[in-house]
Amino acid sequence: MPGDYSLSEVLERMYTNQLALEAALMELTLYVEQLGAPEVGDNVRGALQTLGENAGHIKQGLARLKKLEIG
Repeated sequence: MPGDYSLSEVLERMYTNQLALEAALMELTLYVEQLGAPEVGDNVRGALQTLGENAGHIKQGLARLKKLEIG
């Protein structure tokens, strides 16, 4: 199908991958903190905050792109 590889579909999959990686990193962060390395957890949480902030922008951009493709 030609639409399977449209720009918006590819970016949507990248966005979904970002969310999955964010969740996996959080699980690992919790585990590392339980092992007694809170400084590592703090560092990862900083990176996760950046991922979360950017996720909102990416989602809004995808919505606009899809609207342009439909219209």
